[in-house]
Amino acid sequence: MTALLHAPEGTTMTPARSDTSSTQFFQLPHGQLAYDDQGSGPLIVALPGLGDLRQTYRFLTPLLVSAGYRVITLDPRGQGESSAVWPDFSPTANGDDLSAFIKHLDAGPAIALANSYSGGAAVWAAAQTPEQVAALVLIGAFVRDPHVSLPQRLMMWAALSGPWKVNGWLTYFATLFRGGTPADQTAYQKRLRANLQEPGRFAALQAMLRATRAPVEATLPQVNAPTLVLMGSLDPDFPDPRAEGQFIAGALHGQLAVLEGTGHYPQAEQPQRTASAVLDFLRAQR
Repeated sequence: MTALLHAPEGTTMTPARSDTSSTQFFQLPHGQLAYDDQGSGPLIVALPGLGDLRQTYRFLTPLLVSAGYRVITLDPRGQGESSAVWPDFSPTANGDDLSAFIKHLDAGPAIALANSYSGGAAVWAAAQTPEQVAALVLIGAFVRDPHVSLPQRLMMWAALSGPWKVNGWLTYFATLFRGGTPADQTAYQKRLRANLQEPGRFAALQAMLRATRAPVEATLPQVNAPTLVLMGSLDPDFPDPRAEGQFIAGALHGQLAVLEGTGHYPQAEQPQRTASAVLDFLRAQR
């Protein structure tokens, strides 16, 4: 497994932006998943959170590629350029997709890197198909159902159910950046808005918001993959990001790294610091 986790010595990180590679597709029985594939070396498959695009990794990807990794960013069901309509948007369904995708690549087990909602999918894949997942990197991940009060549920429903629902999501999305916003954030949100306005996209987002993570939480003890849990200290999606990170790292016998002054999207807010944490973790798996 060592060769699968760390890149050759002597590689350096060069900051850049990468969101223009050509889209490829992986066909599944109920639809297709969009992805891009860059670099060579140990395989990393990266998934965005719900209501986002795989281009959330546009700054992190080149840093990992320049460090000697092959990085595939994958749009989950309903998101980005993947098919919009599916019978199931649960973390377990997305996790099964991830396992099938890694098997399809036939490049050995992958490092599964996942943000937010997709963290549950990565954990599920690691538990169900350990031969496909060499390691986990979980960024601001949800692996259990959060406690949401009735007033909070009603506010969320009101914001995301009417004709203003796309605006409601984008307003909320913007509040999750606490460590600075990328220079291209206006253009990125315009791209995200256009995507969420496509038929079926917002229904997919709503289905993910309703989905339970209970099956994922139940499988936490089954995961044996080395795990890094990355949490932004200012992540507003969690009442106490550090405590949630400690819970996840403890359940998975992994390690926790808290990025001070960062919100829910460290890969876009602080890509250099995120890359350093990821690479330090992977190099330590020798």
